[in-house]
Amino acid sequence: MKMKITALLLCGTILLGSCSTMNNTTKGGVIGGGSGAAAGAIIGGLIGKGKGAAIGAAIGAAVGTGAGAAIGHKMDKKAAEAAKIEGAQVEQITDSNGLPAVKVSFAAGILFGFNSAALSNDAKASLRDLAQILKDDSTTDIAIIGHTDKVGTYEANMKVSKNRAYSVENYLQDCGVSPAQFKKVEGVGYAQYDESKTADQNRRVEVYMYASEQMIKNAEAGK
Repeated sequence: MKMKITALLLCGTILLGSCSTMNNTTKGGVIGGGSGAAAGAIIGGLIGKGKGAAIGAAIGAAVGTGAGAAIGHKMDKKAAEAAKIEGAQVEQITDSNGLPAVKVSFAAGILFGFNSAALSNDAKASLRDLAQILKDDSTTDIAIIGHTDKVGTYEANMKVSKNRAYSVENYLQDCGVSPAQFKKVEGVGYAQYDESKTADQNRRVEVYMYASEQMIKNAEAGK
């Protein structure tokens, strides 16, 4: 099955001056070297635009150029590994600290039946593969966001979306991922409904991998 990796690059005069294609190693160096808490918040808002998760370790300080590049290299590797999973759709994004991060969703793997939070066998197979990537580096923080279609009440969809996120979290933990890595597990109902997709495709869960405070400290120390 054809995999899709989409690089979402923040290009503008504030940080980069012009748009250019780069991998996360380069991007991490540029953004990491020029961003602090305030700039990171701006970046997070621009990337999300109300449609993505606000993710990022609470560090409250600028990340050095070298550290940003090191983290970018790690995220490039994670994105490449995730793209090998059957049906994986991988986006290289930017977290609230201006550091490279990875968003993983699936064309068919982690989708759900109507009003259901039960994982299919295909979903479990995809999650087992993803768990191997997450376990390889315990300094990777994880966010899981559940979504729904637009059928039913707001309250009912919020409950279902949360249960979907919890189902994914629990299964990843069953596969050996440390509970300490999960920093945000929530449902957003149909608040981030993707009009370009079918109702079935909106019954989904997205998994985010991003730098923890410890990963940032290690990168700053050259580890």
